[in-house]
Amino acid sequence: MGRLLKIHAENPEGRKIDQVCEALEKGEMVIYPTDSVYAIGCDILRQDVVEKIYQFKNLDPTIANMTFLCKDISQVSEYASQINNEVFRILKRNTPGPFTFIIKANSEVPRIFKNKRRTIGVRIPANKIVLSMIEKLGRPLLSTSLKRDDDLLEYYTDPSYIYEKHKNNFDIIVDGGLGHTDPSTIIDCTEAVPEIIREGFEELR
Repeated sequence: MGRLLKIHAENPEGRKIDQVCEALEKGEMVIYPTDSVYAIGCDILRQDVVEKIYQFKNLDPTIANMTFLCKDISQVSEYASQINNEVFRILKRNTPGPFTFIIKANSEVPRIFKNKRRTIGVRIPANKIVLSMIEKLGRPLLSTSLKRDDDLLEYYTDPSYIYEKHKNNFDIIVDGGLGHTDPSTIIDCTEAVPEIIREGFEELR
């Protein structure tokens, strides 16, 4: 059975961040807050756990766009085949924040993430808990939104309810306070002119 681990949203406790990252490195799946909705994640280097997440969400790896949560633009650039001046300006203006940018993946991206388009999503979230996790882990964190299986709302907001629903499926559920009901805005940056393909929690600046 999984653990509900409460972490302070503004001043994340280092020992608790250590616990989450130790679990990630051991190959555990976790649920954690972002600056939009709660998400499922794992260490990007654990292919076995990535496959479990694909199965949990019924995703086809050949078409799915998985997202890397990164600490800054420099870390994003480590996994992008190219970031032109226009995309860099958009990243600079809108990060950290609730935006997912679809980019062309380079050879540093593990093979399991390379769909037919050879793209990945990248985010630099404005959430101190998850940024602390990324910093401690030393590499990006896989992220995919946690959706509800009923018709009331599309996404969970209460971590206590998430725990009751998913404590048998996940090793750690991080309680970082109430989540939002709107996901991130998605911008496709793979063509010459970036295009918004989903309006989300905030408008692009």
